[in-house]
Amino acid sequence: MEFVHKSVLLEETIASLDIKPDGTYVDGTAGGGGHSYQIAKRLTDGGRLIAIDQDPDAIEAAGKRLAEFDNVTIVRSNFSNIKGVLMSLGISRVDGVLLDIGVSSWQLDKPERGFSYHYDAPLDMRMSREGISAYDLVNQCEPSELIRILTAYGEEKFARNIVRNIINAREVKPIKTTLELAEIVSSSYPAKARKNGHPARKTFQALRIAVNGELDRLREGLENSFDVLDKDGRLAVITFHSLEDRIVKKTMAQWCTGCTCPKDFPVCVCGNKPRAELVTRRPVEPGAAELEENNRARSARLRVCKKLF
Repeated sequence: MEFVHKSVLLEETIASLDIKPDGTYVDGTAGGGGHSYQIAKRLTDGGRLIAIDQDPDAIEAAGKRLAEFDNVTIVRSNFSNIKGVLMSLGISRVDGVLLDIGVSSWQLDKPERGFSYHYDAPLDMRMSREGISAYDLVNQCEPSELIRILTAYGEEKFARNIVRNIINAREVKPIKTTLELAEIVSSSYPAKARKNGHPARKTFQALRIAVNGELDRLREGLENSFDVLDKDGRLAVITFHSLEDRIVKKTMAQWCTGCTCPKDFPVCVCGNKPRAELVTRRPVEPGAAELEENNRARSARLRVCKKLF
């Protein structure tokens, strides 16, 4: 199956990066290479692009998509390791970083990757295809830890019911497939609550986040990406659910905050100065035309900031 992924908020993202033809840029989540391609084609005066992804299938697809460019370096890694990647290439500062967070359309649509509750496939959900899988979590975690995962990462209010039924099912036999898990989750929902989208959506989201350590990697990736930006460099981040967006919003707000002295202090004694300024005061959302073409873009939010020093 060919790696096909629609790049969300493509024009808005590329415009927000304010790409310099001789600049150095990082696409920390290259995927199928859609955003990377648009960045690379604008680097016409000695510029360079580093395209990073942890998924081996994405690396292969990006390699094909970006083959025409001799100024692109493709690296298999997690974007949270951006400092290490750049250090290995002898790069200390960059002019822009793009992070497109979350699971890709291709990953969702390839049944054997185990991300989707619409297909019957082995429980997996590993973006890197390495490490602990969703199967391991579902069948081995303590009930309290499963409840924590579903509550913290899925904001699932029926977490206790779901976990109770998971425990009962796995005592009989291991829960091996996505549809087995989806059926257990659905049976844990009150009839009235089943009308508001697929009952398994939040559980699958929570397990995927836990399997891949997504929120921790996001926090690390934001700080490390900001650190490698040169003065006036830009960080653009696309998120797809509220947990991610809250982290990005809060982190950028902290960078943009100056004096933290109490308001009744006559003069500043903390000496804090804003390290960044927002390029997008409000998150950029997909327009009607994009949503008509790609319904999965509906929850996308783009936030961008510029480093001041």
